[in-house]
Formats: sequence, structure tokens, C-alpha cells
Amino acid sequence: MKHDKIDAGTKAKPPFHADHVGSFLRPRALIEARDARQAGTIDAAALRAVEDEAIRDIAAYQESLGLKAITDGEFRRKFFHTDFLLQLDGIEEQGGMEVQFQNAIGKDVHFAPPKMVVVGKIAHARPIQRADYEYLASVTRETAKVTIPSPTMLHFRAGREGISEAVYPDMKDFFADVASAYQEEVADLAAAGCRYLQLDDTNLAYLCDDKQRENARKRGLDPDDLPRHYAKMINDALATAPADMFTAMHLCRGNFRSSWAAEGGYEPVAEIMFNEVGIDSFLLEYDDARSGDFAPLRFVPKGKQVVLGLVTTKLGELETRDEILRRIEEAAKFCPIDQLALSPQCGFASTVHGNDIAFEQQTAKMQLVMDVAAEVWGAD
Repeated sequence: MKHDKIDAGTKAKPPFHADHVGSFLRPRALIEARDARQAGTIDAAALRAVEDEAIRDIAAYQESLGLKAITDGEFRRKFFHTDFLLQLDGIEEQGGMEVQFQNAIGKDVHFAPPKMVVVGKIAHARPIQRADYEYLASVTRETAKVTIPSPTMLHFRAGREGISEAVYPDMKDFFADVASAYQEEVADLAAAGCRYLQLDDTNLAYLCDDKQRENARKRGLDPDDLPRHYAKMINDALATAPADMFTAMHLCRGNFRSSWAAEGGYEPVAEIMFNEVGIDSFLLEYDDARSGDFAPLRFVPKGKQVVLGLVTTKLGELETRDEILRRIEEAAKFCPIDQLALSPQCGFASTVHGNDIAFEQQTAKMQLVMDVAAEVWGAD
């Protein structure tokens, strides 16, 4: 596919009323190149060349839909979080966190999400996303959005036992080093020109699930205390973000091959999350009953945005316009409609495997988001 040179121009600035979480289904050529790299039949440069072309295409795809926030589809990652976190000093991947994944069709999905373990001092040894951001920004006329895992991903899944006591006898030092590492990465992205940064966080959403809360207790964590603790952790991580950097956070209950790991409404975390986390926009799953009702939106303060994830990425069946409009109307009973927006419920491929839907269904769902958002709020 031939691409025209991208000219600099005036780019729309977030918040947008039509948005998306970040990941898209990987093209076959990219999956094959990643497999070839793992097998050792191509080198890293060859894989990156395939990634570059795929990213040019997915950026053009997003622009063709009318999106104003453009991601790289997370095409350079195997998992949404590990590819980033493992580039920090002191982090290793050791096995997985046992989670029972569920889905709407009764399909048994065996998957233990990778668990990050702290074995040394955490440090930001090198820029992680800068080159990827700069490439994406060079191939889109719109706002390039960077998605990175929330810093809470280094704590919740393993707990104290996943953080070496020899390295960090005092947990205050651990949290300080995590904050410092993230601050350096955020400052580096800002210097490169990034002005839309999204944190992907499963842990605040997991704290809405009774089973996950009990599992947290077994790991020595207090699920009632964690929301406020994580609010500070996230705020510290973003301390170097410039005033004109728009920040967002997506809450996810697990997204692997159309399955999920947690259920429960946002009530246990809503008041603290909306009021104490210094984030501009919250992209929330709301595609079915497992995410609860809209009542927790009553805690959203003025000046913050909630992006309603009403269009599922887990099933191919397309929602109807009337259904989405009705649910937006329900949400507006708890939060002013001018503070609301619309998106898919999650990414289409939080891991390289992707959800069990077709590319054409992905497009239909994104088009529905664009059409309904334009009808409700006008074009961004």
C-alpha cells in the first residue's frame, strides 16, 4: 500500500467524543513476522520494518473512520503490559497469575496473565516508547496517542511476595522508584511531543470483583485501602506530565481471546478513582451486565470526562444505534452528557492473539461508535 507523505497541520486536541482504547486486530503478515522473529529466522530490524508498514496502514485505517486519536494498534507488543514493563530495570516475568477467564459462549479459555516480579532496583534505564511515538506521529495527521500500562501492574498481581525484600525491605522505596521510572518516561514522551497519554489499568477494575478482592487479601493486600493507595501511585507516576498533556486511564476486567477475568460494578472504587486520581478522562467498560450500572458516575466531578465503552470488542454481533443511544441517555442521568463520550469497551487485541471477531466486524463496530458519537455530540 502506497502512503503519501504526512504534512504537519493543525491537529484536533482531546478530549474527543469518539475514542478507542488502543489495540486493533493484528494483520496476518505481522503475526507471521513475529513468529519468524521468535524462531530466529528474521532479525529485529526485519520485524520492525514489517511493524512500521502495518502501523502506517492502521493509522490510515483510523483516519479513514474519522478518529482524531490515533494509536499504533499496539502492533509492536505481544501483551499490552509486559513489553513495556520488562524494559524497566529490575523487572522479570516469572510465570503467570492464576485467573479463571470466562466468556459469553461457554468456551474454556486457559490463560495465566504474565506476572511481573521485582528482582532488582527499578529504574528507567532508557526511553521506552519514544521511538515508537515518533514513528506514529510521523505517519498520522491527527493526534498520536500513546498507551502504556498503569504503574499498579507492578504491585497488584504479585503483592509483597513478588517484590524482593532483599532489594526493597521498605516498600516506600519501591513506590518511590516506580514513580521515578514512570516520571522519566512521561517526561521523555512529553519532550518528544506526546500530548495524549493513556494508562491501561486492570487492577482498579479487579477491585470491583468479590473473588479478586478475596484473592488480594490472600496476597496480603487490603482491597479497601488499595484504591486510595493506587490513586497516589498513579498521580506520582504522572508528576512530570506537562499541563497540556491530556491523560486518560482505561479500566479493564481482562481481555484475552474474547474472555474476561473479573466482574462487578465500579461502586467500590468510583468515589476515590474519579476524585483522587489526577486523570482527565476515564475509558470504562460498560458493554454488558458484568460492569454494573451507571450509578457510580454520580461521583464524576466537573472537568473530567467518562468515555462509555458501550460497544463490545468481545463479540462480533453488532449493537444497534437505538440500543447505544438509550444507554447514553441512562448514563446521562448520573453524569452531564457534555462530560460523556463513546468508545468500544476495550481493545480488539490486548494480546497478539486478538479477540474472536473478524476484521470486518471490528470496522463495523468502530463505524457505529463514530456515527452515534456524531449524532449525539457532533463531529470532533
